[in-house]
Amino acid sequence: MTARHARSAGTGVPPIPPDDFDGRRSPLGGGGALPKKSRFSVETGFRGVSKASGAMVLVIIVAIAIFLISEAVPALQANTENFFTYKAWFPNDAEPKFGIAALAFGTVLTSTIALILAVPIALGIALFLSHYAPRRLATPLGFTVDLLAAVPSVVFGLWGRDVLMEPVQELSVWLNKYFGWLPIFGGDGPFGRSVLLGSLVLAIMVLPIMTSLSREVFQQTPAMNEEAALALGATKWEMIRTAVLPYGKPGVIAAVMLGLGRALGETIALAMTLGIVFNISFNLIENGGNSIAANIANTFGEANETGRGALIASGLVLFAITLVVNMAARAIIYRRREFRDSAA
Repeated sequence: MTARHARSAGTGVPPIPPDDFDGRRSPLGGGGALPKKSRFSVETGFRGVSKASGAMVLVIIVAIAIFLISEAVPALQANTENFFTYKAWFPNDAEPKFGIAALAFGTVLTSTIALILAVPIALGIALFLSHYAPRRLATPLGFTVDLLAAVPSVVFGLWGRDVLMEPVQELSVWLNKYFGWLPIFGGDGPFGRSVLLGSLVLAIMVLPIMTSLSREVFQQTPAMNEEAALALGATKWEMIRTAVLPYGKPGVIAAVMLGLGRALGETIALAMTLGIVFNISFNLIENGGNSIAANIANTFGEANETGRGALIASGLVLFAITLVVNMAARAIIYRRREFRDSAA
C-alpha cells in the first residue's frame, strides 16, 4: 500500500502546525480565516445611538407630562369649581373659577368638522394626482400642494378673518333661512365669527398634509395589483376601489390622524376666526366657539400666577387628547396590518 493510500485510510488530514491557527491563514487552504468581530464596531455604535434616540422621545414626553402636571396642580387646588364640567373661565378672580368643558368641546367640534370637510377633498386630489392626471400636470400640482403645507398658520388666520368671513357670513344667512329648522343652522344671529368659519380655515390648513401623504401612499400600490384588476376587466375606478384603496388604507388613516393632530393643536388661526364664547352648542353659524389652544393664546398675556396654572392645566388636557388620538390611530393601523398579513 502506497503512502498516499495509507494517508487516505488513516486520519485523512496531515497534522496541522500550531502556527496555522494564528488567524492569518486557513489550515485547509483557500482564503484566510474570518477576522475576529470587534467588540466596539460602527454597527454597534449606530445601534446604540438609535436606541438612545428612541428612548429620548419617551423621556421628553414623560418630562412634558411631569412639567404640565406640576404646574397645573396648584391652580387646580385653588379652583372653586369642577375643572371638567364647569364652562366659564375666570381663573384671575379672587376665588378662581374655571373649567375645561366648553374649551374641550369646541376643540373636538371644530377639528371633527374640519376633517369631515377636508378628508374627501384630500383623497380626491391625491387620487387625481397619482392615477388620473398626466405627469406634466401632476408634478407642478403636487409641488403646489406641498408648498401650501409650509404656509404659516397666522397667514391662514388673517385670510380667514379678512377674506373668508364675509362669504361665510352670507352662506350662514342662507343656511339659516332655508335650513334653520336644523339645530346646527338655527339661531337669530349674528353670524360670521363662528365654528363654521374656524372649521373651514382648519380644513384648508390640514388639506395639504393629508393630500401629500395620501398621494405617496397611493403611488406605492404594487403595479401588479393594479394590472391584475385591469386584466380581469375592471374599470379605472373599480381598480382603484379594489386594489389601491385597500392597500393604502393604513397610510390614509395615518394621514387623517396626522391632520387631526394638526387641527387639535391649532392656535392663531382659530383665535382669529372663532367668536371666543364659553358655551357648549352644536350651532355652527352663530358667533361663538372656542378651543383650548385659542384660549391659551388669547388669555395668557393677562393671566396671573393662578391663571397661568389654569392655562397649563388646559394644555395638559389637550396633551392627553392628542395622546389618545395617536394611540387610537396606532391601534387601528396595527389591527389593519395584522388583518392584511393574515389574509395574505
